[in-house]
Amino acid sequence: MSDGRALAREFLEQQRLLGGNPVILPDGPTPGLRPGSVGAHDTAGLTPGTPGSRPGSGSAPDIPPGLSYDPPGGDLFSNDPVPQAPSLAAIAQLVATCTKCRLCEGRRHTVPGEGADAARLVVVGEGPGRVEDETGRPFVGPAGELLTKILAAIELPRERVFICNVVKCRPPENRVPQYDEIAACLPYLLRQIELVKPAVILAMGGTAAQTLLNTKQSLGALRNQIHRLRGIPVIVTYHPAALLRNPNWKRPTWHDVSIASRLLNA
Repeated sequence: MSDGRALAREFLEQQRLLGGNPVILPDGPTPGLRPGSVGAHDTAGLTPGTPGSRPGSGSAPDIPPGLSYDPPGGDLFSNDPVPQAPSLAAIAQLVATCTKCRLCEGRRHTVPGEGADAARLVVVGEGPGRVEDETGRPFVGPAGELLTKILAAIELPRERVFICNVVKCRPPENRVPQYDEIAACLPYLLRQIELVKPAVILAMGGTAAQTLLNTKQSLGALRNQIHRLRGIPVIVTYHPAALLRNPNWKRPTWHDVSIASRLLNA
């Protein structure tokens, strides 16, 4: 039979990595701190090449818990096919014929999302841009190329991640999606997350973060915390398009992505 104390330490370490309060068991070290590991306060603001910043190294910053949002599930007696969609492919078919909002009027292609059906990481952006609208694929323009590099930096090939957006059709001139447009698309996104069952969600940009967490707080206020969507940890960071406009945000983005990586490797 497994040692009860060892199981308790493993559980407490997982809780600490997911933002819970630290607990010290008597006659033993603090859960999660290994001999020679970096202390919690020493890991803040890590950038590539900083000692202790290697993804999966076992050390993690002491990130406080943030918002927790548990949207209601689908109505079993509803005729809406989205909550009953059995697969990501079925969701994509529903998106392809969707006319629930005005965004359908100007689209060339719908962009439901792509990636592994059982991905451990789901990346959520705002909405398709011009190249995405032309190809039907998410994050394939310049911002998408940067996202691919970000994922490679934490040793995650793009094909092992599920990548999608809050809205599945391109807003005119890449404007911010409006409330009714987000509301029309949100059931697709929630069902995709429900089907994938990821270990971590990376919300890239304010629209993605506010939608997933049902909040009006700014991106800056939502960073550096571990939030929850139906119990799944949500890490908030800048959208790659914002990094192309302001390279100074690349360092804090690396910090955020490193937190997501450590949760994945916990």
